[in-house]
Amino acid sequence: MTKNAFVTGGSGFVGGALIRRLVTDGWSVRALARSDSAAAKVTAAGATVIMGGLDDLPNRAEQLSGTDVAFHSAAYTAEWGRPEVYEKINVGGTKAALEACRRAGVARFVHVGTEAALMAGQPLVNVNEEAPLRPDSKVPYCATKARAEQAVMDADGTGGLQTVVVRPRLIWGPGDTTILPPLLAAIKRGRFRWVGGGRHLTATTHVDNAVEGLVRAAGAEASGRVWFVTDGEPIAFREFITALVATVGVAIADKSIPTPAAKALAAAAEATWRSLHLRGTPPLTRLAVWLSALEVTIDISRARRELQYLPVITRAAGLAQLAAPSANTTIN
Repeated sequence: MTKNAFVTGGSGFVGGALIRRLVTDGWSVRALARSDSAAAKVTAAGATVIMGGLDDLPNRAEQLSGTDVAFHSAAYTAEWGRPEVYEKINVGGTKAALEACRRAGVARFVHVGTEAALMAGQPLVNVNEEAPLRPDSKVPYCATKARAEQAVMDADGTGGLQTVVVRPRLIWGPGDTTILPPLLAAIKRGRFRWVGGGRHLTATTHVDNAVEGLVRAAGAEASGRVWFVTDGEPIAFREFITALVATVGVAIADKSIPTPAAKALAAAAEATWRSLHLRGTPPLTRLAVWLSALEVTIDISRARRELQYLPVITRAAGLAQLAAPSANTTIN
C-alpha cells in the first residue's frame, strides 16, 4: 500500500534529498513551495506541488488530506538576520504546520531538528537527548529552533497527531547549500581562519544519513521522542573541513585566531551591525564561532536502539563521492 507524505522545505538541501528517497521507496509525496523556482525543484525531485507558504497552510489544510506522515524541514537557517524573521519562520511556521496537520487528520509529524537548539555558547560533549533545550540562547537561530522543537513536543497527542524530532549535526553531501559554499567563499576572500586551531572534535551527518534517520523516525511506533543521528564516530573539525574543501580541489592555508579573540570580535561585530542597522552579514558572528570552535560530540545510542539506525554511508565514502578530479589549489 502506497504511503502518502507531505514535505515542507522540499526545495532545500535536506528536503530535496528526503523527497528523492521517499519517491524511490515508493511513497507518494506532496511538497510545499512558495515560488515558481521552489516548485520546479520539488517537481524535479518527484513531488506534487502545493503552492503557498507555511503561514496560511492551516487555512488550506484540506490540501494535506490523506497524508500519513508530514516531514517539516523548512527553516530559516541564515547565519545572520533579524530576530523577528527567525521567530516567524522557525517558530510560527512550525506551529502553523502542526495546526494544518491536526486539521487535516495527519497521523505523524516528523520535525527536522538540530543540535543548535542546545547551543548557548558552550561545548556539547557526548551530548544525548536528555540535554536541555536553550530557548534563551543569544543566537536567534538556536533560540528559535529550540522553541520550535518544544512546540513539536507539546503537540504530541493533540488532535490525534503523533510528533517526533530527528536532530542531525552538520549536514553535508551532494547538493549542500549551507556548509561548503560559504566555506569556499570565505577562503576565496581570504577571510577564513581556524578558530582555536580547529582541532576539537565534531560530529557530522551526511545528508543520506540524515534522511535515513527521518525515514526511520516516520515508521517508528514511539511518539513524543527525539533522536540524534550522525555519521557515527566524531572527527577533528580541522580534519573534516580540510577533507571537505579538498573534494573540490581547494586547500586551506594554516591561519588561526584564538578562540577568546574570535568570541570578542563576533560580539563586537554583531553589536555594531545591530546598532547601525548595517546590511549584510557581519564578518564574524557568534553562531559562526560556536559552530566552528566548540566541540560537538553526540551519543546516538538512542537512535541505534529505538530506530535501529545505522549510517547508510560512511564519511570516507561520502567524501570520495564528492571528490573532484582537479588538483588541490591553496588559497591564501
